Amino acid sequence: MTTRSILAALTQTLVLAAVAGAAVPAAAQQAQPLGGPVIPGVCLLSREAVFANAAAGKAASARLQELAAAAQTEIEAERQPLEAELRALESQPDNAARRQRAEALAGQWQTLQQKAAHAGQEVEATRVKAMERIANEAQPAIAQVYATKSCGLLLDRNSALGGNFANDLTAEVVQALDSRLSTITFERERLPQAAAQPAR
Repeated sequence: MTTRSILAALTQTLVLAAVAGAAVPAAAQQAQPLGGPVIPGVCLLSREAVFANAAAGKAASARLQELAAAAQTEIEAERQPLEAELRALESQPDNAARRQRAEALAGQWQTLQQKAAHAGQEVEATRVKAMERIANEAQPAIAQVYATKSCGLLLDRNSALGGNFANDLTAEVVQALDSRLSTITFERERLPQAAAQPAR
């Protein structure tokens, strides 16, 4: 390596280090909270964080995953043989019998798609009902913590762009909710089959 190439490499290294060094304080500055004084009576809460961190919310999420997986397994059990039959049909010569069978399989495929959509709607209805139950149990916990902190105004923490988050009630609401509802169990909601039919 020549002296000139060594100097070029050294200069490039020094420039990169200087740029990286200058960028670190700027990045660190962006990551720092805005802070400021605590505003008496103004409190914050993240309902999403309550649902995500409360024991009942975690139990509901795990149960919903089980129900969704079971629904998927049901659909897969019907989809795989149907796909195998469709693939086998492709290799057969084109005639009236093949076309009739292909038409029948297309009808079965459409029925299976409707069944999958219906199962998805049932899982979603189950999620909504479970979240409503947790929300109903959370409301007294929120009111309890709100009163103990002498709040006069409760804002959604996720809407706040910055400030002093000392009056964030989320962790205490999670604890209060856990003492009220430690777990939750439920089965998949069953909807009328007509609910899965697409609107025409």
